[in-house]
Amino acid sequence: MVLFPVRCFTCGAVIGDKWEEFIKRVRSGEEPGKVLDELGIKRYCCRRMFISHVNLIDEMVLYGRKV
Repeated sequence: MVLFPVRCFTCGAVIGDKWEEFIKRVRSGEEPGKVLDELGIKRYCCRRMFISHVNLIDEMVLYGRKV
């Protein structure tokens, strides 16, 4: 499970629909900057959302309260 933001925190542009394509292409060996250019992510505020994202949900689920 991945909790990537739907919108950029700074400018509000919709970016969530591009996450799957970005991560797939980067894992296959493509350069992140080139992938972002081709996906049309041009603003630096939006680009940092992709580059700096850390997926912590899998770790947080381990500490969830069991009812």
